[in-house]
Amino acid sequence: MERVIIVGSGPAGLTASLYAARANFQPLCIEGWQPLGLLMTTTEVENFPGFPGGVMGPELMMNMREQAQKFGTRFITDNATKLELSGEVKKVWVGETCYETRAVILATGASAVKLGIPSEEEYLYGKGISTCATCDGAFYRKLTVAVLGGGDSAMEEANFLTTFADKVYLIHRREEFRASKIMVDRVKDNPKIEIVAPYTVEEFVGDGKLLNSIRLKHAKDGSERIVEVAGAFVAIGHKPNTELFGDQVELDEKGYVKCTGRSQKTSVPGVFAAGDLQDTTYKQAITSAGSGCIAALDAQHYLEHHGW
Repeated sequence: MERVIIVGSGPAGLTASLYAARANFQPLCIEGWQPLGLLMTTTEVENFPGFPGGVMGPELMMNMREQAQKFGTRFITDNATKLELSGEVKKVWVGETCYETRAVILATGASAVKLGIPSEEEYLYGKGISTCATCDGAFYRKLTVAVLGGGDSAMEEANFLTTFADKVYLIHRREEFRASKIMVDRVKDNPKIEIVAPYTVEEFVGDGKLLNSIRLKHAKDGSERIVEVAGAFVAIGHKPNTELFGDQVELDEKGYVKCTGRSQKTSVPGVFAAGDLQDTTYKQAITSAGSGCIAALDAQHYLEHHGW
């Protein structure tokens, strides 16, 4: 019987593992076969406290894992394949092996929705295409960038990027936007932003190392347009990774795990959620780490309350 099982190993999962380990719970972290979260695919992280000169994403995550392991976290580098979260004893399967526990922390994260065109993968993460303006916007000072999307997130990112970039193209496949009117008006009133609509992205173009332009196609007349950019930010939404347990805990209308009040407690006693899986607003490494800390403390209090 494990005291705590953590499913996921990004900033939330590793921070939860660290806190649970320091509470002498000897937690088991199912870290996945591609462990340590999205920061493993980023280059320099400049906004994580404690690193005034910045830190490489993989280095930060490896340090977090090493710290959790130092205090007693055990890791399984494979994917959880099935979860049963009801009842006093929870069950987590990895392949044919079942692990039992009385407390589970879900930290499987969320995946940015991508356009799905081949050239997108070529320039993702560090080569010109990003899914997080807050994370990467500062790398494009005095340059030209594009934001792809038509919702509130796209509008917010376009406005935010104008604090760094000299010019921002907002590219959307329709003339109408899903975003609220106030957000659209802010974009239209910003002299640094040019709306390019209705256009679909046909191809990201570069030299194989860095993005330098985007080939667009007019949604009505089929004409093509090339916009030269140093970076592109895909802002068409996120999808929380709840496939294994989405029918067992309460989700909100967007599919994110709902937590109770200021805690990380889910609708199921003994089950806690942390990180992008339940964060509909911020989606930062530091906020994920904070929620991982809270989830571990909540789990500790739950186990102590029941005398486990």
